[in-house]
Amino acid sequence: MTHQDTIVALATASGSGAIAVIRLSGEDAITMVDTCFKSVTPQKSLKNQATHTIHLGHIVEKKRIYDEVLVSIFKNPNSYTGENVVEISCHGSLYIQQEIMQLFLQKGCRMATAGEFTLRAFLNGKLDLSQAEAVADLIASDNEASHQVAMQQMRGGFSSEIAKLREELLNFASLIELELDFAEEDVEFADRSQFKELIERITYVLKRLIDSFAVGNVIKNGIPVAIVGEPNVGKSTLLNALLNEERAIVSEIAGTTRDTIEDEIAIGGIGFRFIDTAGIRDTDDVVETIGIKKTFEKIDQAQVVIYLFDAHDFKEQSSVLKVELEKIKNKYPQKPLLVIANKIDKVDDILISKIQSEIPEIKLLSAKTGFGVEQLTNSLLELINTGALRNNETIVTNSRHYDALLKALEEIQKVKYGLETGLSGDLLAIDIRQALYHFGEITGEITNDDLLGNIFANFCIGK
Repeated sequence: MTHQDTIVALATASGSGAIAVIRLSGEDAITMVDTCFKSVTPQKSLKNQATHTIHLGHIVEKKRIYDEVLVSIFKNPNSYTGENVVEISCHGSLYIQQEIMQLFLQKGCRMATAGEFTLRAFLNGKLDLSQAEAVADLIASDNEASHQVAMQQMRGGFSSEIAKLREELLNFASLIELELDFAEEDVEFADRSQFKELIERITYVLKRLIDSFAVGNVIKNGIPVAIVGEPNVGKSTLLNALLNEERAIVSEIAGTTRDTIEDEIAIGGIGFRFIDTAGIRDTDDVVETIGIKKTFEKIDQAQVVIYLFDAHDFKEQSSVLKVELEKIKNKYPQKPLLVIANKIDKVDDILISKIQSEIPEIKLLSAKTGFGVEQLTNSLLELINTGALRNNETIVTNSRHYDALLKALEEIQKVKYGLETGLSGDLLAIDIRQALYHFGEITGEITNDDLLGNIFANFCIGK
């Protein structure tokens, strides 16, 4: 696909609204709009106006007035795409939007593909590839943490860190390559001790970035939390209390929830997806049995498990409860397990003390009254290491970046081994080139059409 033509698309969300913004980008964008724009100020031509200015007028074609609009002009290279860009703010009628876009298509524009404005920004050097990907993450952010990470990456925090490492490594690579040209003289231009220090520093940074992906993935995609337990212990009531709405049906009848119910909320800026599951018990009910099967499937998918039991039943069922908890711990040893005694508003202090003495990690709760819900949400937040987020450190959220960092680390460790074993310069150079290649993959200094197609296909049209 050529990127020399002029493209047009709706930049605001589709549908009716107060206003809509239609965006054009390309060498002829300003000229095209100028042919059908009639300013409220006589004799005003858009082509003669300064960049970053806004003009009031009408879109007119053959005496037909389409709409009264505001036209914003951004001249190359000082625009989002690095090309001439025009943004037309019109009234949000679907009919008006379509009519204006059809007008520009007739004048020679082409409809933009998904992410093509940002792709042009990348191709014209306005953004590197990791910054471009952060644009999509910013649009998709639905909580404070994901917004903060996307903003930090879009502003170049991650890119600058990678670029600095790549530049330093490239300088040493050049010296190593120079040594190969003077192989017969047996000289060393690259100070091996300084090179070792650089490799140690790069290794440290790469490991930190790789480790941050665990937090980054949670921030970007949210944390699935399965609420499990026997029937009628208050799982649906807890879900409603967490969401602060009547999301799940609550009934005294055991087995009311026969399918999983899911909903998301943000706690402390982090997204959590709570999954209310069917109660686990032996039953002959076919439908309820299917629900219980789904419960175990959701536990497999969850990152955190909340096991809820009725505090009132602890006297008679303490041994059964302990067996169930051991089963879950043994089956899912890596998953954090929060054990909660619910309905404590219905039991006395003696029973509460007994529960706490037999299950030290227990948390007390009354989903009905709301007691303990805040403590539960705090406990969920404690399971996530948000220190890097609070300190505004670089956090990796993109799986493509994570994969490239792993490959770069692998090559850097080969370079480190080569330095320690006195490997020849030509062999060192091969591993260094591979590490540089993987660094370049992240920022887009090394790329291909298939990669760009995959990345920008996930964007919305108009961005």
